[in-house]
Amino acid sequence: MKAVGYKKPSPIDDPESLPDIEAPVPRPAVHDLLVEVKAVSVNPVDVKVRSSTALERVEYETLG
Repeated sequence: MKAVGYKKPSPIDDPESLPDIEAPVPRPAVHDLLVEVKAVSVNPVDVKVRSSTALERVEYETLG
């Protein structure tokens, strides 16, 4: 599935700050629902969470 992620903190004007990535489709548990998302947005909290990460990650971390 398509997602927005990050590996390291960087300024928002960096082209790699919030790249589009392919992430695995989540598997719902017994009492969960899997819904199809038609649109997303990145809000100021997402930017602050991403920019406050101290370490560079090996795998992409998704926002939201």
